[in-house]
Amino acid sequence: MTTLRAFAPGRVNLIGDHTDHTGGWCLPVALHWGTTVEGTVGGDRVRLTSDLDGSTVDVPLDATTRGPLQGWARYVAAVVDAVGSPRGLVGRITTSLPVGAGLSSSAALEIALALALGFDGPPLALARVGQKAEHAAVGVPCGIMDQLASVSGIPGHALLIDCGRLEVTPVAIPDGAELCIVDPGQPRSLAGSAYADRRAACAAAEQQIGPLREAGPEAVAALEDPLLRRRARHVVTENRRVLATAEALGRGDWAAVGDAMVASHESLRDDFEVSTPLLDATVRQLCATPGVYGARLTGAGFGGCVVAVCEPGALPSAGTVVPSQGARLLP
Repeated sequence: MTTLRAFAPGRVNLIGDHTDHTGGWCLPVALHWGTTVEGTVGGDRVRLTSDLDGSTVDVPLDATTRGPLQGWARYVAAVVDAVGSPRGLVGRITTSLPVGAGLSSSAALEIALALALGFDGPPLALARVGQKAEHAAVGVPCGIMDQLASVSGIPGHALLIDCGRLEVTPVAIPDGAELCIVDPGQPRSLAGSAYADRRAACAAAEQQIGPLREAGPEAVAALEDPLLRRRARHVVTENRRVLATAEALGRGDWAAVGDAMVASHESLRDDFEVSTPLLDATVRQLCATPGVYGARLTGAGFGGCVVAVCEPGALPSAGTVVPSQGARLLP
């Protein structure tokens, strides 16, 4: 019998949220925290035990999410279905990622499990398998940022992702500052959020003014519906902030990075309306802390974590981001 271990990292997004599903740009970092699937290969079932709560999922290789499955069993069944002709596996899942914190714990599970089940293909194809599984498991039409960040991670680098062309450009993170994650303790679930409504509003705006990745402020201002105008304005301005932030990282301008992050949070709060009072208060508190250049919610919103950029040691109680390697089979 063959045993294996597959690991996939979570991600923190520095800037560029709700841009991926319109083919825009984002700037995530693959984390050193992630999910590991370890087990013995063989048989006609996937049977895995979680280290989080000791629960066990047992699904046949012909499983689909159309069956009476609940919780993380739906993710397992969705990945089994998305991989196609997978191999059986009996083992366990361990994770260092907080679940529901907006750090892509579900994407890490999907990608690690796909590798463990025998997926063998290029990173983009692996990311698409994870995205397909996410759609099936929770019924949310998420973009591809989370999965693509998980498979593409490079130590010491952020990832400038063009979600229209599906191209990933590494951006070296210079010395002189730290990226930190603060969890204010407000779990979120996209399945219970208004994510699909936000995506539908973007699609409605695009029907009137064309692709948002190509739209300018004048086109956005021409939208008569004030709701669609706000949603589109966030996407258009966020794309510009992403590209400006990548350039600022290249020249080591941490103050400019921090300013862009704050502007991003304000846009997510006011135009896209995916922040919460707790996230807003956390960002305000961080931005008032000496040595902090800027902060913003990270991920889709409706809860989750805040990411901050600061002078080294300015946030000693926060989790420090270590940009890391992408998904892989472990020795």
